[in-house]
Amino acid sequence: MDEGDRAASLAGGRLTIDLDAVVANLRHVEAATAPARVAAVVKADAYGLGAGPVAAALAGAGCRDFFVADLAEALDLRPHVGGQASIHVLHGLWPGTEALALEAGVTPVLNSLAQVRAWAELARTEGRRLPAVLQLDSGMSRLGLSDDDVAALAAEPQGLEALDVNYVMSHLASADQPGEDVNAAQRASFERLAALLPARPRTLANSAAALGDPLTHGDLVRAGLALYGVAPGPGPAAGLRPVVSLSARVIQVRTLPAGTGVGYGLTYTTRGTERIATVGVGYADGWPRALSNRGAAWFGGVRLPIVGQVSMDSMMVDVSALAPDALGAGEAVELIGPHQSVADVAALAGTIPYEILTRLGRRYARRYVGGASAQGMRA
Repeated sequence: MDEGDRAASLAGGRLTIDLDAVVANLRHVEAATAPARVAAVVKADAYGLGAGPVAAALAGAGCRDFFVADLAEALDLRPHVGGQASIHVLHGLWPGTEALALEAGVTPVLNSLAQVRAWAELARTEGRRLPAVLQLDSGMSRLGLSDDDVAALAAEPQGLEALDVNYVMSHLASADQPGEDVNAAQRASFERLAALLPARPRTLANSAAALGDPLTHGDLVRAGLALYGVAPGPGPAAGLRPVVSLSARVIQVRTLPAGTGVGYGLTYTTRGTERIATVGVGYADGWPRALSNRGAAWFGGVRLPIVGQVSMDSMMVDVSALAPDALGAGEAVELIGPHQSVADVAALAGTIPYEILTRLGRRYARRYVGGASAQGMRA
């Protein structure tokens, strides 16, 4: 038994990531946004799915631009994408880490005058221009150079002479709501601010804008959620292939008489004789506690309601609709798959797909399928 098979035999749940589907989704975004380049957003461990294997598959498919949150993620990513790929750090650099970023060949997204000046000072010390991205705050008020900061840079153009600015960028606050007036207002603000600086390629669109608003495409789009097979805006994930499937194993099945309380707080009481299965996945595995008494698992096309509270390591589902011998200890029920998507789970839990993906725990047996990068990557 190899390591992957051993992990699968011991874990309470299995998370399967389809790398071919990730690449197919890259191609879908490329077709929708050409001639813009498509960068892959692989921050937060590729939204919880494993930045190493996911980014390696994307790099193997020709993707050369990657975005992560911080320098630690960039350093971890570099071995998986090769030395020629551009790794952009969205948070910029903590003071004092500029030399480390330069050594790793990382491109910072500069969000403040202090970050601009520190990176430019290193460039002057090195005697060469260093790559950078300038982020402009077009109205989200999260990260980026303010109107005053841009005006200061425009008034002293020599301040940017030490930098090779690859892109100017911004981020839309409501890209997943394409009809919102704020999107047009942010596009206008971005164009106004960018026009004050030396002309450089522009990047504004995330997945939602890339697939929903051609006016935002610019020169580079930054695809994240769409790569992982989830619709980034309202409506179904048309053209995107599901990437994730998740199953949980049954620990035991019990037949309970009417009037029996189930789970912490006894928040569910059996209405008649019911067969209740306990499965080995809980909120410590990233399965939302908010699904208590409202979510479901699936087996053979049959919906199995979650009953009682989702606890740390397990939860209970009502399997009364199945034949008595249909499901036993060690067998698996579907949590995410053909009958229940990531978006479905998020809607039931009152959250967003990003949170569902990024919270999927490390206790699952992980299995990568498809793509040359999947070889030897089961855990």
